[in-house]
Amino acid sequence: MLNEINEFYEQSNQSGILVFEPTYHMKKSEQQVIEIRGAMKLNEPMMKHTSWRTGGYAERYFKPADIDDLCCFLGQLAEDEPLLWLGLGSNLLVRDGGLKGTVIALSGALNELRVYDGVNMHVGAGVACAKAARMSVKSGLTGGEFLAGIPGTMGGALAMNAGAFGGETWNIVHSVETVNRRGQRNKRTATDFETGYRSVDLPEDEWFISAELLLKTDEDGKGVERIQAFLSQRAESQPTGKASCGSVFRNPDNDYAARLIEASGLKGKSVGNACVSEQHANFIINSGSASAADIESLILFIQEKVKLDHGVELVPEVRIVGEQTCHNGF
Repeated sequence: MLNEINEFYEQSNQSGILVFEPTYHMKKSEQQVIEIRGAMKLNEPMMKHTSWRTGGYAERYFKPADIDDLCCFLGQLAEDEPLLWLGLGSNLLVRDGGLKGTVIALSGALNELRVYDGVNMHVGAGVACAKAARMSVKSGLTGGEFLAGIPGTMGGALAMNAGAFGGETWNIVHSVETVNRRGQRNKRTATDFETGYRSVDLPEDEWFISAELLLKTDEDGKGVERIQAFLSQRAESQPTGKASCGSVFRNPDNDYAARLIEASGLKGKSVGNACVSEQHANFIINSGSASAADIESLILFIQEKVKLDHGVELVPEVRIVGEQTCHNGF
């Protein structure tokens, strides 16, 4: 299928982006043709899909119509096809050379969200965490308000055990559904996983597609007020509304990355158009037209300075992917 798309693209004599929608076909064999209902784009600029608003081009960018469509798509890919799963593009730095292989975009696709049996909430991997938080309090539940402070989708929150305001994703997970590279779906309970601070032991070539969250009845009915208080706190302490990825580094044991960075005098430090936030030192801002290389260079500089000053090795929370430079015209 991918060879057919690339061949068509090369013969089209067009530049820019080629969009296949609403349908195109993937051949599983000479005897079987399977219809895919999602949309495929070629040479898609990732700066359109990351909260840092920077990054190179993805060779292929696929947005499935639903879970069944996603499973069908995965089942036809070559086993060595590079895959990157994308939510809202927060917590992600795509290098300027772009991405080989296929980006699978879940935001707006795997968007099932419903409350059932009183205190249970089913949430698809493409649902924004903030939307899940609002749904929980609207349904008279509590325990998920902290999700309002996570600037990503539930798929990403599950994959890294994202947290905010003292809450962590896996504290409220009852069970999950995953899909593997062959498009096979599996249901697992929370006890099947070992989780820790910003870590989950998900097997290689397996990805979260939904979760069942176990919440509690909001006895005092103040869930909305708690979310508003969280968001006010966030607005006061973090550079909301600016191009960033959220927190760049994990907090080391018994300390805070922001404190160490600030103590090293790095607030306002810049490389090109990337700069350390004056408001919160664990945020890097794209102040205009920063390249991914600017941001990565600043990340490395911060790590080296903090290690020199404090003897602490800061571990990036942000995921850095892609090629340093372009190859073969992509």
